[in-house]
Amino acid sequence: MAENLTLPNVRPLPWLHPLWQRLTAPDAPAAHALLFIGPAGIGKRQLAEALAARILCEQPQDDGHACGQCPACRLHASGNHPDFFRIVPESEQSDEAADSAEGTGTAKKASQQIVIEQIRQLQAALTNTGHQSERRPVLIDPLEAMNAYTANALLKLLEEPPAGCRFLLVCAAPARLLPTILSRCQCWRLAAPAPQEAAALLTGDEANALLALNGGAPLAAQRQSEQGWAPLMHRFVQEISALPQTGALALAARWEAWLKQRDTVDAAFALPNLVDWLHRWVADLALLRLGADARFFPTERARLQRQAQHFPIATILTCYNDLAQIRHAASHPLNARLLLEDMLLRYARLAS
Repeated sequence: MAENLTLPNVRPLPWLHPLWQRLTAPDAPAAHALLFIGPAGIGKRQLAEALAARILCEQPQDDGHACGQCPACRLHASGNHPDFFRIVPESEQSDEAADSAEGTGTAKKASQQIVIEQIRQLQAALTNTGHQSERRPVLIDPLEAMNAYTANALLKLLEEPPAGCRFLLVCAAPARLLPTILSRCQCWRLAAPAPQEAAALLTGDEANALLALNGGAPLAAQRQSEQGWAPLMHRFVQEISALPQTGALALAARWEAWLKQRDTVDAAFALPNLVDWLHRWVADLALLRLGADARFFPTERARLQRQAQHFPIATILTCYNDLAQIRHAASHPLNARLLLEDMLLRYARLAS
C-alpha cells in the first residue's frame, strides 16, 4: 500500500474541529467564496489549507480530510499541483527571487502587500480549464493586504467566478475590506481558543507571556517565542516604564537604533510591532483604570497599576486613539524617527 504523505497544514487545529465538521458535512452550503475572519495566529490559514487539500483530493476520508495517497494529494504535497493557487504577499513567498536579485545587486525589500499584478496573473490562469479536474481552490491570505485597485480586481472574479473555483479567503481586519467583497462571501468568524487549549501548543517558559500579548493566539505566540521576542518584550517593558526619566526624544533615538540592530532584524521585529506593543500597553492602562484586569501584559500588572492610578481615564483613551492612528502609518513611515518621537511624546503626555 502507498505510504501516506505528510501534507503541509492539511488538518485544522483542535479548536477549529467543530467548524471543520460543519464545512465538510454532506449538507454544507456550497458557497463559491468562504471568508475566515479572526485574530492573527489562531489557525485560519491552516483551516483554509486543509479545505484546499480536501477540494483537490480524489478520495477524501470519512472525516473530510485529504487522503494523502491519491495523485492529486501527492502533487499538492510536492507544492506542484497546477490547480491550486495560493496568493500571499511577496514577503511570504520563496526567497529564490530575492537571492537572485541580491546576486545582481538589485535586491529590494519584499512587499507586504498583495499587488494587482498577482490578481491579474490569477485571472489569466483561471481562464484555462483545470489540469487535473474542474476543482480549483484559490487561497488568499491576508485579504486585507490589498489596496483599492487590487481589491476591485479580485471583486470581478468573485462576481463571476470561473467554473470549479472555490475561493478560500483569510482576514484578520475585516473593517479594511470593501463591503462589496464581504457581501459576496460566506463569512465565518473564528475566535481564539480557550487558554488551556492554546497553552497546550506552546513550548518555552516565556511563551505564556507572549500568548497574552497576542490576545490568546497560540501560533503567533509560538512563532515569536521561536524568533526570540521574549527579551525584546522585556526590554520594551523596562524602557517604557522608565520613560518619564529617560525623555521621549531620547527614547525615540534609542529605539530607532534598537530596530536596526542585527539581533532585532534577525528576529523579524520591526517598527509596526513596537507601535503595536505600546498600543496594547496603553489598552491595559485603560482596563486597569476602569477596574478590569490587564489583558496583554498580565505579568506586569503591578507596574501598570502604579502608572494607571495617576492618569485620568480620558487622557488614557485619547492616547489609545492617537496610537491607533499611528499604527496605520507604521508599516510605511516616511521617517521612522519622527514617528517614534510623535508616538512617545503622545504617551509622555499621560504623565504631564
